[in-house]
Order: sequence, then structure tokens, then C-alpha cells
Amino acid sequence: MTETTPAARRSDTTRAGILAAARERFAADGYERATIRAIAKDARIDPSMVMRYYGNKEGLFAAATSVDLRLPDFAEVPAADVGRVLVRHFLSVWEGDEVLTALLRVGITNEAGAERMRAVFAEQLLPVAREVCPDPAEAPTRAALCAAQVLGLALTRYVLRFPPSAALTREELTDWLAPTLQRYLTAERP
Repeated sequence: MTETTPAARRSDTTRAGILAAARERFAADGYERATIRAIAKDARIDPSMVMRYYGNKEGLFAAATSVDLRLPDFAEVPAADVGRVLVRHFLSVWEGDEVLTALLRVGITNEAGAERMRAVFAEQLLPVAREVCPDPAEAPTRAALCAAQVLGLALTRYVLRFPPSAALTREELTDWLAPTLQRYLTAERP
């Protein structure tokens, strides 16, 4: 087994600090207003270190907004429970990961953020729709409808913090939203 050198541990710690500062700064300021200098100051390092590890603002943004939704294996989920499982999972992910909130905020106003959101959709949500919907050719439409619901909820609950949306419990949100996602994913075409 190889031991990690002190320099490697420092490098990992520095990278983690930069990414944490970048996520907070991108979430608070958006992509355009966030600067390498401000992120470096938040991370208590020299701006040249940010450039050394990530090259430029775009590289830092890509690293800071790397998202794995860790979606469950829907082959193991009964067809009648797909909507409920998906809503519960998304709520767990959104409430446990500030990266998604930062990415949503940036994606609204910046093409790089929007592209990153589209990639998460194509790489992670679309395959779920292909797996569970009755006609795989309709999977892109069905996945897009699910994304509209989930992103709308995330926007009103975690970014804009509309009081009625923020006040709902996770169980209430699941009860409201799960039937809609279930219909989008598994019902016959309207």
C-alpha cells in the first residue's frame, strides 16, 4: 500500500478548499460576478494556485459543479413506485448538496451553467426515462417533463425560497409531486 505524502495531502486539501470556496461564490454571485481573485481570497490562497490547479474560471466552474445524482437502479424499483422513489431521491440530493443549487443559479443566467445542467440531464436523468417509460423513443420528452417539475421545485424551494414551497415537508412534496413524475415516466401517452 502506498502512503500519501505530506505534499499530496496538502494539494488535496488545497483543491478541496478551492472547490468549496468556488461553489459558495458561484452560488452567491453567479458565474459572471464570481472572480478567481474572490474565490482565492475565500479559500485563503493566492489566485495563482487556483489557476495552477484549474487553468481558468471555466475549468474551475466545471470542477466545482461536477454532479453525480447517484440515481438508484430503477430496474430494482417496482414500476408503480418510480415517481415516489425519484422525488424522494431528488429531495435528498438537493438538500444534501449545495453544488446543485449553485449550478441551478448559474445555469439560469450563464451558458456554461446551462450546458452543465443539460449534460447532467442527458447523462443521468435521460437514461432513467429510457429504462422505465413504455416507449423509449419518448424518453427525451418524458425526461424533460420530469426535469421541468424537479427544477421548478428546486428553484422555488432552494433558490427563490418561496415560503409555501419552502414550508412543505419532504413527505408533502413527495405526495404532491410523485404522481406527476409517475405519469410523465410510465403512463401511456396523453
